[in-house]
Amino acid sequence: MTRPITAGVDGSQESLAGLAWAAREAVRRGLALRVVHAWRFQPHDAIDAGDPDTQAQWAREGLAEATRSVTERHPGLEVATDVLDGGPAETLTAAAAESEMLVLGSRGRPAVVGFLLGSVGQQVIAGAASTVVLVRSGDQPSAEAAGREIVVGQHGDEEDSAALLRFAFETAAARGATVRAVRAWTLPPLFAYSPGSLKLLDEAGGLEPYEKKALGDALRPWRERFPDVHVVEHVEMGSAGQVLLSVSGRAQLMVVGRRARRTAVGARIGSVAHGVLHHADCPVAVVPHN
Repeated sequence: MTRPITAGVDGSQESLAGLAWAAREAVRRGLALRVVHAWRFQPHDAIDAGDPDTQAQWAREGLAEATRSVTERHPGLEVATDVLDGGPAETLTAAAAESEMLVLGSRGRPAVVGFLLGSVGQQVIAGAASTVVLVRSGDQPSAEAAGREIVVGQHGDEEDSAALLRFAFETAAARGATVRAVRAWTLPPLFAYSPGSLKLLDEAGGLEPYEKKALGDALRPWRERFPDVHVVEHVEMGSAGQVLLSVSGRAQLMVVGRRARRTAVGARIGSVAHGVLHHADCPVAVVPHN
């Protein structure tokens, strides 16, 4: 069964920007759109907040109003709406597990372009089983114009980045966009040079040629699967977060990864994804990988 693209909305302008982005992506990919609102009864002694049934009705009406603009703009799009009983973080995380991707809105900083991640957003990104896309408040369809790229951070070997590259190539194919695959590298500490690694570096002709070969090897199966997608290979010395942000201005979407496994302190977003989420000036997709 084909899974939908899910958008989480709460009536805010940033969540409506995320909903609009999700609708456009669903149309491109030929997928259904699911729009969800997490709701839990909130009694309040000081004001007339209504009983549970009344609050639930308000939630349904707000969701219908938010979805109306999407159905009017995309009349052929299959749209389902759900008011889900529960806290936002756990409810959206569960919805992500049933979706091709989960799209959320995030407030842009007033002075610095980027995202403001609240606790709910951080929990969902860290715990979701599928890709989570953060869309900045004020995002416009014009940002997806031809010439702007899908930028994806590649690291490790072919298996390490397979999930990220799959998402990037699928997105680029749906949009007719170029993929810019970015691999950042730094000089390793001296103790990291083992006889085996020195042999590989020597065969490759040095550190930078080794990194270029690693990127090319990781991209090969995706180039073969998506022959019509133009690819730019970008290898640069520096920290992964800094290199990715240096090319974010040409991106219509940034794709970064996070480790899916949980640590002793729980699930984490990771430093690269965290930095890109806070400073990129375009939507960011965070893809879980092993």
